[in-house]
Amino acid sequence: MDLAAIPFRKTKYDGVRIHFYSSDRATGRVVALIAMDPGHGYPRHRHQGAEEVLVLQGGYRDELGEYRKGQFVRYEHGTVHSPVALDDAGAEVCVLFALSHEGIALFG
Repeated sequence: MDLAAIPFRKTKYDGVRIHFYSSDRATGRVVALIAMDPGHGYPRHRHQGAEEVLVLQGGYRDELGEYRKGQFVRYEHGTVHSPVALDDAGAEVCVLFALSHEGIALFG
């Protein structure tokens, strides 16, 4: 996959971009790629249903652990976290493939 060719869109969160493959407002189901620049992250949120994440490039950490390229993470319904891309020496943009079954509720 040529990540440089993905038409990411800016979000209102500094250093975070997204590309939706599919999105259903009625159910909250989303399939997307999320790119986070080193040291930047997605705001604190709660999962309304399960979410699966595959780290395609770079890595991130949250309250539950640290995840790097090739790792698969599953967040259960009700999980609350705030992922931030790793910013250690030589860190790459963190790119995630995410499937959110019933959406998220943002805090703030």
